Amino acid sequence: MGPMLAGVDEVGRGPLAGPVVACAVIMPPNERAIPGVDDSKKLLPATRVKLALKIRERAVCVALGAASVREIDRINIYQASVLAMRRALARLPLTPDHVVVDGNRIRTLPVPHTAVVHGDSRCFSIACASILAKVTRDRLMEALGRRHPGYCWDTNAGYTTRDHVAGLASQGITAHHRRSFWRIGQLTLDFDSIVTEGEDGIEHLTQLLAAQTENDTRQLLA
Repeated sequence: MGPMLAGVDEVGRGPLAGPVVACAVIMPPNERAIPGVDDSKKLLPATRVKLALKIRERAVCVALGAASVREIDRINIYQASVLAMRRALARLPLTPDHVVVDGNRIRTLPVPHTAVVHGDSRCFSIACASILAKVTRDRLMEALGRRHPGYCWDTNAGYTTRDHVAGLASQGITAHHRRSFWRIGQLTLDFDSIVTEGEDGIEHLTQLLAAQTENDTRQLLA
């Protein structure tokens, strides 16, 4: 049995709305890679979903973490991304022998790790984490989009698109928009026009991300 390697990646740094989501995954060290696994950005949505199910079935263990919009606005998107990765790693039920992360070395990540530039296309375990994080975040944005129709989050996942900008112009910003992002101010010019829910729905969805049972995780990906 080879060393237990945890691949870690996050998605959602660039959008105007929604949380940043990270995944940590340990894949079996002595098994062949799953065909088709690659950087999640290079894959079609339907392909990502199919691969996510295969990854979960094959994985030794998987854990997810998130940082909310309020945390992004309070500590900045970079630190929020690190926070999401730390939460994912802390929720792994097994301690990996080593950790590999996409991009550059993270000084504030409190575990020994190796940073791999373009790791989501060069390292199998990082690519697996990238796919699971992307599928999970897309599903979260779809759920939020049903609560806030008009921004087309089911298709743009909170990124800047014509439809999203049109929704901002016509409806203002929601509690799920990142007010610290300067584009929000430019696009809306009205920070008092906040569409609210009875409670911040992302808190409940973030709790779902932390679910560690097989059934709860499958429910997120189903």
